[in-house]
Amino acid sequence: CRTKRICRLLTSCCRPCGDLALIDVKGFDPKDITVTVKDGKVTVSAERKVECNTGVTRTSNYKKFIKEFCLPPGVRDKEVTYSV
Repeated sequence: CRTKRICRLLTSCCRPCGDLALIDVKGFDPKDITVTVKDGKVTVSAERKVECNTGVTRTSNYKKFIKEFCLPPGVRDKEVTYSV
């Protein structure tokens, strides 16, 4: 199967360029991704488990991704938005 390429773009309305980060979370569906902004830190996490049962064999694949970074000075938590 083809994996979808999904990127989360974190932006702030107070910065001149607006963009803080572009994070590639290839292989994850949007419902698998969580973004939290708290105490000046942004955490992007995703996890998924794929099971395949062919009748003869059964395999599982587990993926987990975590990226955390601090917001630049002057950017408040409530000003950060993200999109797929």
